[in-house]
Amino acid sequence: MSCCGNIRRQAPHNYIFLFIFTLAESFFLGIFASFFEAESVIIAVGITAAVCLGLTLFAFQTKWDFTVMGGALFAALIILILFGIIATFIPGRIINLVYAACGALLFSLFLVYDTQLMIGGKHKYTISPEEYIFAALNLYLDVINIFVYILAIFGGGRS
Repeated sequence: MSCCGNIRRQAPHNYIFLFIFTLAESFFLGIFASFFEAESVIIAVGITAAVCLGLTLFAFQTKWDFTVMGGALFAALIILILFGIIATFIPGRIINLVYAACGALLFSLFLVYDTQLMIGGKHKYTISPEEYIFAALNLYLDVINIFVYILAIFGGGRS
């Protein structure tokens, strides 16, 4: 959807693709969460909800303009991906914790960035009102990634 600008603006198509993506993502998250204890998943959901609520309120009221940070966030994402590739070859709980903490922090910044893009106002960059499905998808992915990284931090996995 993010690659096809026309499709994400056409009313029936954008809802269909968002529904298909949500369905696929729910299967992924269900399988991913099944590797963790139920208590860890519930704790991660609670922490994710609190973090997302706090960051959304921060994005609405702060005077800082995070919409100009798109390039820096993209560069940090590339570095996180490279760090993740390197971390697969280095066994240990510490490197996994560092990777998950960096991922949670990065996607927390992405959540503030995408929220400010969506609300517009006095910020330098905005998403147009026709892009409501794309904006919702961005926020959805930010929240899902925050949840996955927080679960990786707090979830020990099943024994």
